[in-house]
Amino acid sequence: MNKIVKIILISVVVLALAFFGYMTFTKSKSPADTAKFDQNGLSVQVDYCQPYKKDRVIFGQLVPYGKVWRTGANEATLIDVKQDVKVADKPLKAGKYTLWTIPNPDTWTIIINGQTGQWGTMYDETKDVMRVDVPAGKTTGTVEQFKIDFAPAEGGSDMLLRWENTEVKVPIRL
Repeated sequence: MNKIVKIILISVVVLALAFFGYMTFTKSKSPADTAKFDQNGLSVQVDYCQPYKKDRVIFGQLVPYGKVWRTGANEATLIDVKQDVKVADKPLKAGKYTLWTIPNPDTWTIIINGQTGQWGTMYDETKDVMRVDVPAGKTTGTVEQFKIDFAPAEGGSDMLLRWENTEVKVPIRL
């Protein structure tokens, strides 16, 4: 019996080390980043991973149009809203959510989902809290690494999603 317990323990340790090794490897290819906005009573934080373009066509090929995208790489992108807000004029309660998108050439669907802690390919539509459509625009140059930023705006902030030659502004207001 002791031999079986030792084999199981060794197997668990090897699997855990392999998992953490894989996580470290993927983070080296798409490093973690945090975007924060904390002004005038609005506090939002987004934790995500930043994939690189690497001479690839991103939107419409690597990230297909019309399909749910994890909005970054690795784990699902986490958005933490510290107070009740409006996202593109729709109310959102304070809390932690995951951020998903459906890219299209001229409009993106922004999805706020109540499930957190999952790998970025484990999307469950039944946990959606809201979906809003926002226009997609073009950047002035090529953005090599996916980036989320915030820009102050009247009554709150615009969350900016940029990659390749695409920029999406998501209005977040108090």
